[in-house]
Amino acid sequence: MEISEVGEFGLIDRLTENLPVHNDSTIKSVGDDAAILRYGADRDLLVSTDLLVEGIHFDLTYVPLKHLGYKAAVVNFSDICAMNGIPRQITVGLGISSRFTVEHIEALYAGIRLACEIYGVDLVGGDTTSSKSGLVISITAIGDCAKGAAVTRNGAHDTDLICVSGDLGAAYMGLQLLEREKIASAGHKDFVPKFEGKEYLIERQLKPEARRDIVEILAKNEIIPTSMIDVSDGLSSELLHLCKEGNCGCRVYEDRIPIDYQTAVMAEELNMNLVTAALNGGEDYELLFTVPLHMHDKVKDLDGIKVIGHITKPELGAALVTRDGSEIQLRAQGFNHMAPVQEVSTEPDNSGDKD
Repeated sequence: MEISEVGEFGLIDRLTENLPVHNDSTIKSVGDDAAILRYGADRDLLVSTDLLVEGIHFDLTYVPLKHLGYKAAVVNFSDICAMNGIPRQITVGLGISSRFTVEHIEALYAGIRLACEIYGVDLVGGDTTSSKSGLVISITAIGDCAKGAAVTRNGAHDTDLICVSGDLGAAYMGLQLLEREKIASAGHKDFVPKFEGKEYLIERQLKPEARRDIVEILAKNEIIPTSMIDVSDGLSSELLHLCKEGNCGCRVYEDRIPIDYQTAVMAEELNMNLVTAALNGGEDYELLFTVPLHMHDKVKDLDGIKVIGHITKPELGAALVTRDGSEIQLRAQGFNHMAPVQEVSTEPDNSGDKD
């Protein structure tokens, strides 16, 4: 059987099916944004690993190494935040091909160190080795939360509200812009890319942020979500994860999906469907979560958070409610990490990982 037949998540399911747990300290094993471990009476430990491979997750034609280092760290912080935790430490593993110099790797580490400084995270170890296939980055993030306060994907219930932070689709539009300018630059020695007025899109793609601030806002308002995940592979994909793990359905409303003005302008310029980009683009690293219906008045006015739908009974399925009231079944159409090479260029190039 070809790996592409089952895809990334199908492969993970097969490898981890009936995986035994030998230690009482393992509270939550594989299947979420991070594992939950318990070694003390007051705090739970959160651990997550993310792998980035050159040519699959990033293109060094237009990704500066310092930006890459920053992004590689931040996407791991995001997995800890998606568990309602705060990132504390990381370890970094690198596979380095012979075309990289010391100065190249120092630039990469400058980005990692900057991310650690901004988020208050300690870089506590790692490993390096040679690589025959370009640059490979593996980061393990460690974080914590109050005992029992970790939020997994499987807690959504019928009538829960579906909420999302920030806006969606901008990172994917930034990727399309970078790819367009890469093609346009071919054969031009002094090419100047056309990024004016689209800086936000470029930043969302090259320098995303983990929404630790949303975790802090929820804690300040005494809100513990019933389920949560970060939007790495696209809103549709993440909603289907929550529905599958929680054995439920959902309704998300097209007119409530938060989209930035620059994203809308870029979609029109590229003749792309804006809502499709927001649903399937990925790499936004916003937090998607559910809360009980009675918390509506608490969450509706929180800065940076928008209610976009609600959880339903499983037999109703997962659907997008369009502006005219029609329902369209949600499908996971984001990036497939296990697709054959020739198929990669037709899909959004996202770097989300699901443990």
